[in-house]
Amino acid sequence: MATGPYFVVSPNAVLSLIGLMHGPDKTTPTPAEDWRQATVDVIIPALNEQETIPLCLASIVRQTLRPRRVVLIDDGSGDHTLEWAREFCDANGIELMAIHRKEPIGKTPTIKRQARELDSDVEFILDGDTILESDNYIERAVEELYKAKGIASACGVVLPLRGKDRAQLLETPAIQRFRERVPEAKLRNGHGFWHRLNQGVTNLYRSVLYLFLQRFVYRGEMAFFGTITNPVGCAVAYRRKYVKDLFDHYEPILGDDLTNSEDIFIGFAMLNEGYRNIQLMDVYARSQEPESHRLPRQIYLWSSSFLQSCYYFDGLLRSPFKGIKRYLHNRRAKKTHEEKRKIQEPYRQPFGRAYTKTYGRPVGWVLLMGAIEKVGFPTALLIMLGLQLWEPLMVTLIAESVLSLTILTVIAEGRRWEYLAKGILVTPIRYTSLFYDLITMGRFANDLWFRRHRGWRK
Repeated sequence: MATGPYFVVSPNAVLSLIGLMHGPDKTTPTPAEDWRQATVDVIIPALNEQETIPLCLASIVRQTLRPRRVVLIDDGSGDHTLEWAREFCDANGIELMAIHRKEPIGKTPTIKRQARELDSDVEFILDGDTILESDNYIERAVEELYKAKGIASACGVVLPLRGKDRAQLLETPAIQRFRERVPEAKLRNGHGFWHRLNQGVTNLYRSVLYLFLQRFVYRGEMAFFGTITNPVGCAVAYRRKYVKDLFDHYEPILGDDLTNSEDIFIGFAMLNEGYRNIQLMDVYARSQEPESHRLPRQIYLWSSSFLQSCYYFDGLLRSPFKGIKRYLHNRRAKKTHEEKRKIQEPYRQPFGRAYTKTYGRPVGWVLLMGAIEKVGFPTALLIMLGLQLWEPLMVTLIAESVLSLTILTVIAEGRRWEYLAKGILVTPIRYTSLFYDLITMGRFANDLWFRRHRGWRK
């Protein structure tokens, strides 16, 4: 998810602000394909998700666009994930295709295999610990996916799964029918005070982080470039053929060792082809967040995957240095194109890796700035600490915090005071997370230059 800055008021934040002020491409799309004719398969990767898998399936039952097929990939669970999923589907008359693995192989091979083995138009990935809060989530994602040939993925806004979200789903008829069959099923997240406290800390931090990223940074990127860097992988619709073609190209080169987070690699790879990853701001999903003591590992997975993807797709990062060349090329191409296009598409650009290598992509600005920020800001803080430059350090932290909290308060319409208080409370956590990025950079450098080990995979 968080491949952008952790509230750092930075060049990328400035890009997003410019995008919001400028507004989106006003070209009216004239899609060649009817999204209503698209076949949709929902793929649910799950590992030990017995407490959330019935809730996940219940959120599919109430969707306005029902998928053709629901496929559960039980990646070696040691609990009742598969058993309870089958009971839920039997109780609610849902046809379930279940694949059970004795040993986990990871999410990346799962997405690859299903992209090859199924014949749907849309591969909708929904993690077993995620629920679709909006009843029209799948419908809106598929509708937007088919507005342009250049759109490869579509996701909505993802927020932490709260206790009251569970409680609401537990009262739905679908869950009630399941509980009649499996009365012993415990679907509430009631693991004692300490676990609930750790979960609450994570939800507090992530609710603020996600609001800032999705309502400001990603929203600005969408307006400016028509894309975000990568989809939010827990609830995302992909054009299945694009995913299949991606793996067909990269598997002979990298095998399944892509990066530590499959959605970030896929997002970068789609950008490298000239496709776009879009985020909708009018539909919501909620995902089970890790407890606070597990946050460092997830931060490492996200941050390391961003750096690994920057390494693999360095042509995208060099895009800003090719801006003039790209401008002149596109201007010449426009002059030689005599007929007006019958199919209009916002943010239209040529497809292909060769074009990226030669001319770059506009969204490369976001990736380059993100890489500079991820390395530069924590490094600068560390240098100031090491040299005991207390006054510059305090000025930097105070100025950055004030600006960040101001932006957060402005974008939290209707809940400004609540998010101002939350932003203040999570400030120590987000600065601590920056120093985990230093550890990530050290591990990445060690993998790349000393161990020469690039077995990155999820």
